[in-house]
Amino acid sequence: MAPDDIEFRKKIRADIPHSARVWNAWLGGKDNYPVDRELADAVTAAYPATAAIAKASRAFQARTIRYLGGLGVRQFLDVGTGLPVENSTHQVAQAVDPTSRIVYVDNDPIVLVHAAALLTSSPEGATAFVDEDLTNTDAVVDEAAKTLDLTQPVAVLLLSTLGHLLPDDGIKVVQSYMSRMPSGSYLVICDTIKTPETLAAQDAYDSGDNPPYLVREPEEITDCAEGLELVDPGFLSITYWRPDGEPEGPGVDQWGLVARKP
Repeated sequence: MAPDDIEFRKKIRADIPHSARVWNAWLGGKDNYPVDRELADAVTAAYPATAAIAKASRAFQARTIRYLGGLGVRQFLDVGTGLPVENSTHQVAQAVDPTSRIVYVDNDPIVLVHAAALLTSSPEGATAFVDEDLTNTDAVVDEAAKTLDLTQPVAVLLLSTLGHLLPDDGIKVVQSYMSRMPSGSYLVICDTIKTPETLAAQDAYDSGDNPPYLVREPEEITDCAEGLELVDPGFLSITYWRPDGEPEGPGVDQWGLVARKP
């Protein structure tokens, strides 16, 4: 259901930074305000690799979708969608196979205002949007099931999303999603690992009037995939996860994995 533009725009504050818009600024997008760019610059000043992490995350997303599409996966549940950018999940998946079906999940009023840009699809496939908090996993999956066939494999994507939750909560949420997926489904996940540099970025981000984003110990990411089968090359910097060519420079401090549900 399309949101009422007037009511939703009332919820959008241009005077305080917003996580989706800050991320959009790091990606070089235009859907942000000066206050967002100010915080993005403050974080980048504390940790210059921040924008590189954002861009590496988008590249990782595209590579994993193409990889899974090559294995025959035709259904994707993108949790924590964020603002639309070039090469969104449905664009990459339907370039592999136009019949692919994609469901985006977010409850952010800013993202919902932009939902029309996401709710496009090839005629052969389908794209839908679930307006729900990602922690309400059963409600999300029940709504997604109106578009996805849960008797067939689904790729669940949580990319640069867990930091909005406490570590133990994040693990429970991911495992709850995967418990609802059939055998042969996949988990795609990545997030920023804890280093002195990324902790400095976390502190700088917390200086904005917005919820914190918590960097992770490596095991707080891998524990999300407990009981699943890691796909080669395993858990590592996303720079090195099946790169399209020879990676340039060191791997970013965003680590990720792809894992299959037996």
